[in-house]
Amino acid sequence: MATNTIQYIKTVRAVGLTVLALIIVISVKPFYILKERETAIITQFGEIIKTETKAGLHFKMPVLHQVHKYTAKLLRIDGDPQKILTKEKQFIKVNTTSRWRISDIRKFYQSLVTYESAYSRLSDIIDSSVRDIITVNSLANVVRSTNDINKNSHKEEFGINPESIHPENVPIANTDNPDGEALADAANGNPENSINAEAIVGTEKVSYPKIDKGRDALAAEILHKANNQLDDFGIEVIDIIFKEIKYSDELQVSVYNRMIKDRNQIAQAASYGKSPEFYSFWKSMEVYQSALPETEKILSTDMEYFKYLYKH
Repeated sequence: MATNTIQYIKTVRAVGLTVLALIIVISVKPFYILKERETAIITQFGEIIKTETKAGLHFKMPVLHQVHKYTAKLLRIDGDPQKILTKEKQFIKVNTTSRWRISDIRKFYQSLVTYESAYSRLSDIIDSSVRDIITVNSLANVVRSTNDINKNSHKEEFGINPESIHPENVPIANTDNPDGEALADAANGNPENSINAEAIVGTEKVSYPKIDKGRDALAAEILHKANNQLDDFGIEVIDIIFKEIKYSDELQVSVYNRMIKDRNQIAQAASYGKSPEFYSFWKSMEVYQSALPETEKILSTDMEYFKYLYKH
């Protein structure tokens, strides 16, 4: 009986010691797991001992060794929206997005350590590179990638039959209004003096400034400039994409006003082709409104100038 008791005590003690050893092993964490597409740096008192890229279970010295894990996947960073001045001194709003990766794990750990530091440094360098490149390039180069838009003849049809316009039937008021003279010149076969000869005969030719680089080339320049500054941090930017390019509020108003003016001119040309009499009346009303309040001369109401004001 005494022998069985002693054997039981020894068994319990062995199990207890085993459990205690397991608890100690688990608490000091001598193993770590590395997933696919992960890289680990093992440090001892802040000094890099080795790097590990193979997925699986790995051993480390308890207490002495620290494991720092980083992903080998591509990561994304969105730039801060910026208001940037172009070469023409026009403000535009630019927003970019980029993909990046850790290219040198040792440099990354020694210079940045954490992802938070990496994102902060990336944001500063990419945003400054975007500003530097856009500032010395034209607006057209920023928003377009090719000159294909000018390869074809872009015209807009108004449904005006040029054969229906006869110079002798063009009743335009005899004034000093440049628009009136230009329309008369166009109708009488002198398109070089007209404001838009093609609009008068039924079309508008659309042309755009040629570019020597383009948006894609500028993105490549920004990428090169940024990577030159990031090499010491063990970071590589894969690509930089313009996510959004917008006119500034001031430039947007100017562009809209110019578009409205152009469309009004086109509409007037179309109106002229369909009803020369009405178009002449409308233009004369505009001349009266702008010219009469400022004139100090005494004018006769029998003048051709007032044909629509007093004879209707």
